[in-house]
Amino acid sequence: MNLEKFFQKNPKVALAYSGGVDSSYLLYAGIKYGATIKPYYMKSEFQPEFELEDAYKFTKQLGVDLKVIKANILNDEKITSNPVNRCYYCKIAIFKTIKYHANIDGFNTIIDGTNASDDITDRPGIKALEELFVISPLREYGFTKDMIRQLSKEANLFTWDKPSYACLATRIPVGRTITANLLQRIEKSENALFDLGFTDFRVRVSCDMAKIQLPKEQMAEALNFKEDILTLLKPYFDSVVIDLETR
Repeated sequence: MNLEKFFQKNPKVALAYSGGVDSSYLLYAGIKYGATIKPYYMKSEFQPEFELEDAYKFTKQLGVDLKVIKANILNDEKITSNPVNRCYYCKIAIFKTIKYHANIDGFNTIIDGTNASDDITDRPGIKALEELFVISPLREYGFTKDMIRQLSKEANLFTWDKPSYACLATRIPVGRTITANLLQRIEKSENALFDLGFTDFRVRVSCDMAKIQLPKEQMAEALNFKEDILTLLKPYFDSVVIDLETR
């Protein structure tokens, strides 16, 4: 089955929309194949503001109304305690909320942008999707990340080359309590690096140190910007280092 047949079989769906490459292509495909598809974006402390801005930009270009659901994910101690399977609890909370709103709006089928390149054997979040009967068409029908990028490029979607971006909580080591303050410091640090022109990086936390992980091709540029990086990130972390084990 291809996506056209999927949307023929499922003509009315709610999409858990992140603003990233995969869910953006899935939204485009749903519209292309005539489905009634409504995107739902969960805005919590785990998502940086630029992701929401991209989500608004993309849905506006497609002429689709984006439903933004604001949630304080930090009210859940099972999530803030940051266990190994934190992603499971987070996905359960997010998708239960999306399902609740989607059902009120008349949508019974929920889909998401998990793709065939995602490692489903090492992702607690996948278990949550399965338990809540969320369908992942891109994964089920063999769409890899590279395929989705190419198809998005051919469709002139601005998201085609957007770097993959995991939620801010992934920057915090397992077992360390997740707080709004720590998430804000990480987001502001990453925004500063974006403003300097860096892409596809992470600012990970170790004690009160910011550990910057960059693609190897950006390493030399980071050293050239050493003083700027220190000036911009030191207000948020006691020390700043560049991880030589590149992304």
